[in-house]
Amino acid sequence: MLKILFSPAEGKASGGSEYAKEILGSNSARENILNEYNNILKRGDEETIKELFGFKKFSDCKPYINDIFNSPLMCAVERYQGVAYEYLDFDSLDEKSQEYIKSNTIIFSNLYGPILGGDTIANYKVKQGNDVGKFIPDRFYKDRFSYQLDLYLAKSEILDLRAGYYDKFYKVTKPYTTMKFLKGGKTVSHWAKAYRGLVLRAVAQNNINSMEEFMALEIDGLSVEEITVIKNKTEIVYNITN
Repeated sequence: MLKILFSPAEGKASGGSEYAKEILGSNSARENILNEYNNILKRGDEETIKELFGFKKFSDCKPYINDIFNSPLMCAVERYQGVAYEYLDFDSLDEKSQEYIKSNTIIFSNLYGPILGGDTIANYKVKQGNDVGKFIPDRFYKDRFSYQLDLYLAKSEILDLRAGYYDKFYKVTKPYTTMKFLKGGKTVSHWAKAYRGLVLRAVAQNNINSMEEFMALEIDGLSVEEITVIKNKTEIVYNITN
């Protein structure tokens, strides 16, 4: 089976109606960092909360100040809002494609760590790179969850669509495939998010179950420029053609 590694987004949809359920690698370690986050909000120190969320105005923080253990829940792939998720356009996919993403995509949250697209999470805010109290999320989850992820991914092929920052949460130890996008011969940075979303959408729509199937997949607007292999990493370089 193919598993896709994906990034979260700073923006979140509010609300939710899903029931709480066990999430990927769920254990007491994750509860520790969630409790730390919740306690920061309960203490109500405005400067600390603004710093954690990455906001200048405390009024912008208020929608996120809720008890995370008693908040409405939503599937992670529906909760996140950003360029990649806009181009993924999850809501417009058919049910089979949606279930594919929920079951086969691992998103690396700045609060929850590695979660499946279908795992339910509360509306939260942690600016990328920020500590959560005494916890440094990328180090914390790399230390506590890498072994579990190695086991979980042992029999799967891996397509890594994460932004580079999220490599800090988990280093893939087996062969995997990643990609780079070129426009006019130059590497695309910000808009790479859009194409990662489009790639995930195409993978789900075509129910891709192996890298062999993926390599045969034609994706609108992209053509393969070259493929390089360094140790366990295969990088596909795409030209953006539209």
